[in-house]
Amino acid sequence: CAVKAAQVLSEIAKNEEMKKPCIEADLVLTLIPFLESTDQEMLLHAGRAIGRICYDNRDLQEELVKVGVITSLVRILTDYAESEPLVHVDLLALCNLADLDTAKEALSKTKIAEQLVKQLRRAENHERLEIVFEVLQALAENDALKVQLVEAGVQEVLSEILLRLQGSSQAEDTCIVKAASDLIVSLLLGEKYLPNSIFKTLPSERMQTIICRVSFCSLKHFLISYQDGNCIRMVQLGVIHQLLDLLEKHVESGDISVQHAALSALRNLAIPVVNKVQMLEEGVAERIQALLRSEMPPMQFKLLGTLRMLADGQADAAEILGQDPTLLNRLVQWCNANDHTGVCGEANRLLASILRHNRSQEVIKAIQEAQGVKHLVSMTTSEHAAMQNEALNALAIASTIDLETLEESFKESQLVQSLHRLLQDDNTSPEVKYNSMGLLCSLLNSGDLRQEIEEDKIKETLEQLCSHSNANVVKEAVTTLQILRGET
Repeated sequence: CAVKAAQVLSEIAKNEEMKKPCIEADLVLTLIPFLESTDQEMLLHAGRAIGRICYDNRDLQEELVKVGVITSLVRILTDYAESEPLVHVDLLALCNLADLDTAKEALSKTKIAEQLVKQLRRAENHERLEIVFEVLQALAENDALKVQLVEAGVQEVLSEILLRLQGSSQAEDTCIVKAASDLIVSLLLGEKYLPNSIFKTLPSERMQTIICRVSFCSLKHFLISYQDGNCIRMVQLGVIHQLLDLLEKHVESGDISVQHAALSALRNLAIPVVNKVQMLEEGVAERIQALLRSEMPPMQFKLLGTLRMLADGQADAAEILGQDPTLLNRLVQWCNANDHTGVCGEANRLLASILRHNRSQEVIKAIQEAQGVKHLVSMTTSEHAAMQNEALNALAIASTIDLETLEESFKESQLVQSLHRLLQDDNTSPEVKYNSMGLLCSLLNSGDLRQEIEEDKIKETLEQLCSHSNANVVKEAVTTLQILRGET
């Protein structure tokens, strides 16, 4: 009568009010040994009864894991992989338990990854796919299981699903695509020991398909959460050029969210220093510049940000970019794009970055010839302190390298007067005041600019700043006064 009794219990446990009596009667622990049965009907009813009684009861679920139910579930999934009813019940049970850390730990010691990939490959309907995806998503939070899933080839099955459903407008297919994409995102996050195979088994076309289909928000989270190790590995495996191929296809038309996602990827992958070097050596900067022909401001904004990230701390990159007349002319043009403030700001920041990170007189002369200096002077009065400081530091470095070239532009753009206003304004941040005085010290090496500084009575303002509340401002004010008086 055991099979019939288990069937009755599985029906009784459907009723919410009957769960408590079942628990009090210790029916869960009584049923667990029957999960070792070879009778498929017994396995089906016992599994249903246990699942329904323990549903949404964390304490009971923890108890199930403790008494070894995970081993039984994996065995059933392995031995009866062709039995649709048993597989369905088994997957539901795993779905309920997979959020538990203890369950993940127990599953990591089994061959669950192989079985789930097998079920994912043979799933023929949306409901089955959704259940498998839910289990996989939970398991992908565990580093050991994540590696096992990749080694079992889950990425190949996911890419096949994405390719099969590409272009479908049916709501069910869209949900599956989203789930598959999110799972790939989860597999790529965090684990520094993640095997390279996840990238190597995705050819260019498949990688592009995945990027296209992943929602913008998911991919953005995927990028922000990168560890440097995975970023570096992706660049080494050539993902950068796949992203650029994708962008070139969509440069004039196409899905805006795809462009945003790919550009965000490029920018974030350019953050590690070792990536900057490799990307520059592989000609990525030149390919990005070619994409700047796009007339779409959002794309221009992201591309400029990527170039700025590549130039950050890289004198060679700054020198290459700073001697490209076509790029400099575009930057100066965009510095005037007041109808697109984002592009305007990013163009100014890239111009400042090129000056700040280079040590070449040729770059300074090229920016001067492109009439970019006046824009950097205007940038010192930006409403954003970060941009003010970038401009002040860039101009100070450039003045140290070749003040003679810049002198006339500084006079025409009234740089001295702008700096004086920054020093006088109580709303100017201490750091901006500090950097303004640093630039003033460089300007004092020019006879004409020194005369402007004296005529504008900056000395009085500096004397007032000697009693400023910020110690760094006071120290710099004292130093600047000493230089102005010729004491040092």
